[in-house]
Amino acid sequence: MAAMPASYFDVDGTLVSTNLIPPTLYYLLNQPTPLHVMQKLGGALLKAPTMAWAELRDRRLFNETLYSVFQGMSEDRLVTLADDVFDRIVRPALYPGAKDLVQTSIDNGHDVILISGSLDVVIEHVAKYLGATGYIANRLEVHNLRCTGKLLRPVVAGPNKAILVRDHARENGHDLDECFAYSDSYSDVPMLSIVRYPVAVNPDRRLTQLAKAYSWPIISLDSAARSA
Repeated sequence: MAAMPASYFDVDGTLVSTNLIPPTLYYLLNQPTPLHVMQKLGGALLKAPTMAWAELRDRRLFNETLYSVFQGMSEDRLVTLADDVFDRIVRPALYPGAKDLVQTSIDNGHDVILISGSLDVVIEHVAKYLGATGYIANRLEVHNLRCTGKLLRPVVAGPNKAILVRDHARENGHDLDECFAYSDSYSDVPMLSIVRYPVAVNPDRRLTQLAKAYSWPIISLDSAARSA
């Protein structure tokens, strides 16, 4: 019996028009007191130059620096605010064709796996809403019910995504020669390259050029309207 194919979907920029920053800001702006808010925002501003540099050169470092601002946040607040982050930030930013694109994979009998640098507590809601089979996302280390500001390994970013997709496929019996991968970013070329069927969705300039050179399908999801 042939193994079930899998479709691996990047989330930020691919299925939603937002990125990692707005959900993080929502968390920072919804601290227990105004003093906590100022402290968190001040810490984030101090790290902004590092994040700006890492955004262009080292996606892993960008993720690690960004999520370090969660240091000291209670696990309970992390989980509770994830509901609001999804409802107020992520779901309104879903491209209108995102749900249909995922549903096509489901209708074709694929396992649908979301892979994202966003936090698992948020991506869990996205996966449930879209009907995905599962997800691979960043996880914050928690000690004594408080976030340490460190990400658990492996960090979901850049070339690591290719390794995580390969490992997931192997552990779940998926043949990469039968699998699909979807992304908007040139930084995800390693992930797109390890499957037989890569698809560029809302691609950036460099990914557009590469997709055209290799005759990869290109899909543009309209960002003007929003998913209901």
